[in-house]
Amino acid sequence: MEHHRTWRTPPRGSAPRRRARAVRALLPAAVALLLASGCEAGVPGAGPADAPSATASAEDEPTTRPTSPRPEPSQEPSEEPSSGPSPTGDATPGPTDEPSEPPSPSPSPAPPSPTPPPAEPTPPPEPEPLVRGATGERVSALQARLGELGYFIGPPDGHFGPGTQQAVWALQKAAGTARDGVVGPATQAALDSGVRPQPRSGSGRVIEIDLDRQLLLAVEDGRVVTVINASSGNGERFEAKGRTYRAGTPRGTFQVGRQVDANYESSLELGSMWRPKFFTGGIAVHGSGSIPPWPASHGCVRVSNDAMNWIWDAWGAPPGTTVLVY
Repeated sequence: MEHHRTWRTPPRGSAPRRRARAVRALLPAAVALLLASGCEAGVPGAGPADAPSATASAEDEPTTRPTSPRPEPSQEPSEEPSSGPSPTGDATPGPTDEPSEPPSPSPSPAPPSPTPPPAEPTPPPEPEPLVRGATGERVSALQARLGELGYFIGPPDGHFGPGTQQAVWALQKAAGTARDGVVGPATQAALDSGVRPQPRSGSGRVIEIDLDRQLLLAVEDGRVVTVINASSGNGERFEAKGRTYRAGTPRGTFQVGRQVDANYESSLELGSMWRPKFFTGGIAVHGSGSIPPWPASHGCVRVSNDAMNWIWDAWGAPPGTTVLVY
């Protein structure tokens, strides 16, 4: 719909000045209207005929100056968004080409603490050493093991008496350990490993006497049957019936000659000998009540009375049996 206004014709002399003032007054309003409506030339109903023009002719100027300029009404703007760019220049700026600051590297995780090695298992406590006078199952086991290895000992009875001590000494001599008669770690190791002395003869029944180790071996055809603790001459000089003798045991190969199946008294008054078997002169293998683990006799080879009984009654060693002393 068109609106018609009635204008008074102004006096001629003042028309140019009023027209210039009207243009200056309308310019801000026109700009404000354009900014408020966001219109462009292509918006419907906003043609150039509807807006005041700065070049309008004098015939189009109003005859009187309105008290306040009023813009031409226009169509209501469409609710559809404009497809063109906004004239305000307020568009969101695009991303810049400036490189962003690189992110700080994450701290490396701390290395895990090393796993401590597993604790060594606690070894079982060492058993108490077995000494003379001990009793019980451990003693019975000791006696049985000594018998298995061929060391002379009676039937196991669980009592660590003088016979067991003789066998322990023989084992210690064969193993080369301390001759203390105590079954400690070293002696137990020798027992566990099965230490046995080796014979030097190869045939027949032979009594072997090892002076260095103070042992008597009952040997059959190169096989040790029994190992017996022994004590030979100590090498010292002694006096008997006004004469001086040296307490030595001769080395060599001999034979059993004279033997006495009883307790025999020495002709030199040196003591008694249990069931002696003489093999050279007055030197014999005989039983005694004192057989230490070192040389202690006047020249004979002492063994325990029980061992001498075994030689006589179980093993034999009749006259003519070879005696090898080394």
